[in-house]
Amino acid sequence: MTTGCIILAGGAGKRMKSEKPKVLCEVLKKPMLAWVLDCAKEFGFDRIGVVSGNKREMTESFISENYEGIPTYFQDEQKGTGDAVSRAEELIKSVDRVCVLCGDAPFIDADTLKNALALHENSNVGVTVITATLDDPKGYGRIIRDKSGKFTEIREQKDCSPEEAEICEINSGAYWFSSKALLEALPKLKNNNASGEYYLTDCVELIGNAEAYTSENPVIAYGANTKADLYELNSIARLGVLSKLMENGVCFITLDGIIIGKDVVIGEDTLILPNTIILGNTVIGKNCEIGANSCITDCVIGDNVILDNVKATSSVVEDDVKIGPFAQLRPGTVIRKGVKIGDFVEIKNSDIGEKTAVAHLTYLGDSTVGRGVNFGCGCVTANYDGINKYRTEIGDDAFIGCNTNLIAPVKIGKNATTAAGSTITKDVPENSLAVERGKTRIIENWEKNFLRKKK
Repeated sequence: MTTGCIILAGGAGKRMKSEKPKVLCEVLKKPMLAWVLDCAKEFGFDRIGVVSGNKREMTESFISENYEGIPTYFQDEQKGTGDAVSRAEELIKSVDRVCVLCGDAPFIDADTLKNALALHENSNVGVTVITATLDDPKGYGRIIRDKSGKFTEIREQKDCSPEEAEICEINSGAYWFSSKALLEALPKLKNNNASGEYYLTDCVELIGNAEAYTSENPVIAYGANTKADLYELNSIARLGVLSKLMENGVCFITLDGIIIGKDVVIGEDTLILPNTIILGNTVIGKNCEIGANSCITDCVIGDNVILDNVKATSSVVEDDVKIGPFAQLRPGTVIRKGVKIGDFVEIKNSDIGEKTAVAHLTYLGDSTVGRGVNFGCGCVTANYDGINKYRTEIGDDAFIGCNTNLIAPVKIGKNATTAAGSTITKDVPENSLAVERGKTRIIENWEKNFLRKKK
C-alpha cells in the first residue's frame, strides 16, 4: 500500500496582516508549514505535495530551498479546500491512500497519523476524519456520533443545535482518504453555499463510508488566523518543548525569556539560564551551562561547556570549553576541547585549537589556530583587503602579544611570539620573536599639551 500527503498551503490569511503567506508565519522561529512538512517526513509518506496559492512564489521558494523533491500544485483562485485538493489529482492517482493536512496547523504529529491510518485500514472505510477533543470547541465543526458511538457526520457550528454545540469532539481538518473514493467524490462537490466554495468536508458525506479517529494530542487542531492566534501557538509550543526537555533531564531555574526550538536536542543536567534562545538543529551535550542572555542557532555543543552571554551561529564547540561573556561565534567556527574565550571576542570561519586562550577584545577571522596558543588583549587577524579574504595560520604554543595585527595571508610558526603592538605582514618562523614597530620619536614641549592645560 502506498501513501501520499497533500498539504494545503494556499490560503490568503488576510486577518494575519502579513506580507508573507500565512503558512510561513513562524512558531518558535520556524514556519508553520515547516512543522507540518517535518511531520509528513517523519511519518514516511511515499509522496508529499503542497498546494500553494496566495503569494505562491514565497511558499514555493521556501519549499525548494528546504525540502528537496517536494512538488507544489497551484490553486489560482481561492475556491475552497475541496478545489485545493483537486489540484493535486496527479498525486492522488499515484498512491493508494492519501492524507490531507492543513499547512497552518503546526501541531499535527506522526503518531496520530499512524494510528488514524490503522483505524482507516481496519475499518475498511473510504474516509477517516482525524478529530480532537477540546475544552472550548467554539468555532470548530462538531463530530456527530450515534448512540453506539459510530461517527455519522461533521456539523458546522452555525448549524449545531444547542445540544450539539456542547459536543467537545471537533474536526481537526486532517483526513485519510482512499484515493479511489476521493477521486470519485471531488467532481461531485457543489459550491451552493454562502461562500461559493467547494468544501472538502462535503466529501465525507459524499463518500458515506466514514470513520473518525480521536487523537490523543488535543492541540493538533490548533491553527492561526491572526497574530493573536500565532502568539497563542508560540506559547503552547514553547511550554511544550520546555516540559519535554525537563522530562529528559534538562535544568531550568526559571522559564523566563527562554525560547527553545522543537528540533533542539539537549543532554542531561545541562542548565539553561534566563533570556536564552536556542534554535534550529542545535545539539547541546551534558552538564553544560547556557546563558544567561545567549542565542544559539544551528550549533553542535559538547559536554561541560559554559556559554555566558554568547551569540553562536552554525558553529561547533567541543567539550570543556568556556566562552563569554559578550562573545560571538559566526558561521564556520570550530572551537576545540578546553579552549577559553573571554569577553568581547568575535570568531568567524576559524578553527581554534585545543586549550588555546583568547582572553578579550579580539577578532579572529578565517584563521587556523593550533593548540595551546595565547592571544593577548586587542588582537586582530586582518583577513579582508576589500576584495578578497585570506587565511591566517598560527602554530601550536604561539604567543600573540597584545594589540598584534596579523595581516593575512600570514603564518606564525610553532612556539613563535609576536611583540605587543606589532603589525605582522611577513611569516614568522618557529621559536622566533617578531617585533614590527615604528621607531619611537619624542617631541618635547608639545604645543597642544599647553593648549589643553590652559583650556
